[in-house]
Amino acid sequence: MGMDKIIDDLYEILDTSWHLPLSGGKVILDSKEIRCLLEDIRLKMPKEIVQAKSIVEDSSKIIDDAKKEAARIVKLSEEKFHSMIEQSEIVKNAQMTANKIISDAKSDSKKIKAAANQYVDNLMKDAEQIVAAQMAEIKKARQALRSSERKGD
Repeated sequence: MGMDKIIDDLYEILDTSWHLPLSGGKVILDSKEIRCLLEDIRLKMPKEIVQAKSIVEDSSKIIDDAKKEAARIVKLSEEKFHSMIEQSEIVKNAQMTANKIISDAKSDSKKIKAAANQYVDNLMKDAEQIVAAQMAEIKKARQALRSSERKGD
């Protein structure tokens, strides 16, 4: 059972619980059932965190791959530059072409890195929002549970 299903079950319990008359919306809850669902949340939470860590690791790999590709492009352009210098007849044209290749490679490298960083930031933001939303739901459930326990005393 996923976190969303557990949270849906908590809402269903709240919706189907017996409402106390003239209590301002207070309900009687089955504490065993709530505790069971809370324990399920506790057991499932680490899986959600592992998924978030996996997303971060994937984004790090994307950045590393982008850096390697940029380094490869720069290296290739430098090699091309050196080979063109060796050809004495076209030294001037070779220098101009090599400089453009290096400039383009650096520009491409910056663009790839910026895109990878944006992608990683978006993934991390999404993971953060998911975890924050689930934590908010857990807090609401705990408050409801505490509130119902106080009213039950």
